[in-house]
Amino acid sequence: MVFSYFPGCTLKTKAKDLDLYTRKSSEALGLTLEELPEWQCCGAVYPQPRDEIATKLSSIRSLAAARDLGRDLVTVCSACHHVIKRVNRDVQTDADMAFKANNYLQLETPYHGETRVLHYLEVLRDVVGFDRLAERVVHPLKGRKIGAYYGCLLLRPSREMEFDNPENPTILEDFIRAIGAEPVLYANRNECCGGYITLEDRPLAVKRASAVTASARAQGAECLITACPLCLYNLRENARDHLEICYFTELLAEALGVKEGGGPQ
Repeated sequence: MVFSYFPGCTLKTKAKDLDLYTRKSSEALGLTLEELPEWQCCGAVYPQPRDEIATKLSSIRSLAAARDLGRDLVTVCSACHHVIKRVNRDVQTDADMAFKANNYLQLETPYHGETRVLHYLEVLRDVVGFDRLAERVVHPLKGRKIGAYYGCLLLRPSREMEFDNPENPTILEDFIRAIGAEPVLYANRNECCGGYITLEDRPLAVKRASAVTASARAQGAECLITACPLCLYNLRENARDHLEICYFTELLAEALGVKEGGGPQ
């Protein structure tokens, strides 16, 4: 099965592991992620004003490109997914915004929100299936106690993201079980880590990040997994409790036997 793939800027720089292990695991699962040609930054932060058009145009270009290829668009960075998914909804529901964007872009075929946007976790859950994923695991992570860290961007606003239950999500815990590990439930798994305020208020970011890792460790977690480069950075750099933090795709690649080198081990 072939998907269009939007890696985003951070996965080409500071979050290369998130991209690398996504690609390796996809190959092992028989999926093809074809990177969109000439993609541009999604904008990194979703613009709240309804009349803000310019910062949404790069996302619409990528959405239209996937539409023209007849494919769903897959993202893996939580921030990219958040922005592109919400911009897609804007085009679907705001006729004035869609008219202005299409008028500016002058696409051969105007874009009206036809593309389905999927996070890679949704591909694993809804396309591959966690039961089938478990069957493909060659190095189950038995005995490892792993906490899922969702953060803000995958879950909220819930009516627009439609990713999982914002108060009691399960997709990452189900993923952890599928790769053979034990999921650890803890109170702060879907609380903000404070990443967006690191530059303005470092002490508050430290407090927020430390609350997440302390909550997880108190319930027995040995490490946390996330899909957000900003969350990973903040939890690693600012949390007082130096719990291991890694991308979920890294553990997926390990379980599938493709973490190191260019192929199965």
